[in-house]
Amino acid sequence: MPPPDAEANPASGALLSLRPPGGATDERVAVEMPVALTVNGVSQAVMLATPADLEDFALGFALSEGWIRSSQELLDVEVLTQPDGIELALRVTTAREQQLKARRRLLAGRTGCGLCGLESLAQVSAVKPAPVQAPVLADGALDRALAGLHAAQVLNARCGGLHGAAWCLPGGELLLAREDIGRHNALDKLTGALARHGADPRDGFVLMSSRASYELVHKTAMAGAGLLACMSAPSSLAIAMADRVGLQLWAFVREGRATRYA
Repeated sequence: MPPPDAEANPASGALLSLRPPGGATDERVAVEMPVALTVNGVSQAVMLATPADLEDFALGFALSEGWIRSSQELLDVEVLTQPDGIELALRVTTAREQQLKARRRLLAGRTGCGLCGLESLAQVSAVKPAPVQAPVLADGALDRALAGLHAAQVLNARCGGLHGAAWCLPGGELLLAREDIGRHNALDKLTGALARHGADPRDGFVLMSSRASYELVHKTAMAGAGLLACMSAPSSLAIAMADRVGLQLWAFVREGRATRYA
């Protein structure tokens, strides 16, 4: 069953209004702030993110990091305003808490990171996505999805600088989108939103406004989607990861063109 909404739900704190020195009018800028994620009272990660759709972010991040295997294992999320940022206090089942203790890692997140906080190279492949299968795209699907993404980026239209992640049907219809100053955060929010709505990521594909990085391929596969399309260039590691898990990877998705890399 597809989710009902087709655009992000802007939070009141996602944008900041300020007047540049010498400027005549106020400008809108995207808010970037520390967002700490704790699980059953234990600190797990600190990311820099835009404070919108935070419950989606908490669930999606937990799924993509392998903290939980399904939304049913996340019992509650409390959004707490702290002096230095926001804390997302996740409460998970006892069984998942024990597994987390056995495989605990700390992340000091940045808006462009994908492997930050890992303690050794061996941890790069510690969380492996299962093989995925790509949907069959209709002719013109990527063009239709791209047009939908531009319309769905309601925050970016007001300030610029925000990435968009969208979930689209094989025909190109965009059904859900999330935004964040970090591309991987936007995808985590989308993953969480899909899980909260009970949608099956295998029924569609992911479209991103950014380059195609390793982290985005990994997170897309962890969500269960089999196709990732990005507006900018891919990296070698992203292509290798896509080949490894059977994910169809498209990049340089622009109006009237796209290149398939895996």
